[in-house]
Amino acid sequence: MKKTADFGSTVESQPWWRGAAIYQIYPRSFFDSNGDGVGDLAGVTSRLDYVAALGVDGVWLSPFYTSPMADFGYDVADYKNVDPVFGTLADFTDLIARAHELGLKIIIDQVYCHTSIAHAWFRASRENRDNEKSDWYVWADAKADGSPPNNWLSLFGGPAWSWDGRRRQYYLHHFLKDQPTLNLHNPDVVDALIDAGSFWIDLGVDGFRLDALNVGMHDQELRDNPPADDAPDAPTPYAMQDNRRTLAHPGLNAFAAKLSAAFRKSGGDDFFTVAEIVGRTPHALMKALTSGDNALSAAYNFDLIGADAISASLLQTSLSQWANNFEDGYPAWALSNHDCARVASRWRIGKDSDASARLFALLHAGLPGATFIYQGEELGLPQAEVPFEKLVDPEGIANWPASQNRDGARTPMPWRSADAYAGFTTAEPWLPVDPRHCPQAVDAQEGDASSMLSLFQQLVSLRRNTPALRYGDQEVIDAPENVLSLLREINDDSWLCVYNFSDEKIAWNYSAAKNYDAVLSVNEGPDWRSVLPPLGGVIARRRTT
Repeated sequence: MKKTADFGSTVESQPWWRGAAIYQIYPRSFFDSNGDGVGDLAGVTSRLDYVAALGVDGVWLSPFYTSPMADFGYDVADYKNVDPVFGTLADFTDLIARAHELGLKIIIDQVYCHTSIAHAWFRASRENRDNEKSDWYVWADAKADGSPPNNWLSLFGGPAWSWDGRRRQYYLHHFLKDQPTLNLHNPDVVDALIDAGSFWIDLGVDGFRLDALNVGMHDQELRDNPPADDAPDAPTPYAMQDNRRTLAHPGLNAFAAKLSAAFRKSGGDDFFTVAEIVGRTPHALMKALTSGDNALSAAYNFDLIGADAISASLLQTSLSQWANNFEDGYPAWALSNHDCARVASRWRIGKDSDASARLFALLHAGLPGATFIYQGEELGLPQAEVPFEKLVDPEGIANWPASQNRDGARTPMPWRSADAYAGFTTAEPWLPVDPRHCPQAVDAQEGDASSMLSLFQQLVSLRRNTPALRYGDQEVIDAPENVLSLLREINDDSWLCVYNFSDEKIAWNYSAAKNYDAVLSVNEGPDWRSVLPPLGGVIARRRTT
């Protein structure tokens, strides 16, 4: 295995985010401090001791900015303020201070490809075609027959263009019509976004997740998207297109480099920037944005959160994209987040959901790069069932019943098993609590050495305190079908990570396994070195003597 010269003896000099475990908090659903049914920043602050006890390095907060909440905060109306439903700027600075006291870094979302239709920039832009912000968004004339400028479609359904009577033009929106697309080809817009980011850096944040970054630049010739190769089998009209004119524009590299340089200047060399890259073939762009001068820190990998089922071959293929041990880019992994069904349900293997969830949890310890843990994942929560009449997500409502993923992943965090609304709030919550979550609440698992929560604490601690798992090289080694076998190594410290993604036992023969001793395992069997039990997983260290 190739050794990475930058690591090993210089582990202590690595940026904090290298190999970090980061806990994602969706503030609306984490903890409600004021009894209005919606989680808030003060609620997050009051539960940071719990997060710190997990052993994670930092917290990613989903949006809490001023917003009409058409897309629950991803439609930003003021980049420099807190929406009253979440509290105040003072609440945010209190959160930062408490997090730093506990040794936690804070990463916040920055939404740069669009704003809310209620943002002052858009209100000015739509007034006429010759004001100072007239070119801050993507406007285009109608075709001669009055139809939109081209065939581009919204990810949330329907055309990606909406007519505006003031300007007598169409404006572009890749998501809801309430989320007009910013014109990132305009340097004044880029400068304004950098100014918005610098505002939060001055308040003490340690990093940014850059939302849907590769949707942020459009083909200025407004050419049609061609049909996708698999268009007849695609689940939505959007997926029937090859979105080459609306994704991964060549100008994104320079845009991202400008952001990275500016934010490192304001926030220091260790300031963390992770780009969310959507689309079918993201890896080339992920690598381009995270390598070279002024690179972003990492790219948020959709290979796993976009997968409806898990397999060893899926992981092998995804890991092969980073086979040179990060010389041309750096990944960040997630198994769940606020935009997809929870992993315990989405990937469940066989009938034993608890055993499946434990195996998936163990992946966080072995994957190279940074890893994100979504709130409730450490409890093994399944995807919540939300009846149609309780749905609030516009994407879920539009695509019901095929897509209810987002609301089912965003239901309240269960803190107390016996309390009304699982201890999240004293009022009716904005989304219902799934009764199946109550037995898995925090108070039901704390202090139980056999719980999923305890397992997460162990695996996060192991990852954090083991340089080979946090920083080391990775090599996929040959294994039977349905088995992922991964070596992580730094200098002479070697670790073996083995996962059986089958509900049947599998015989395997890796001759060097006899030299490794198990440190952390799930769904154990009598002799993992020769027979992996169903849904069995092992993290083992090579003996030095």
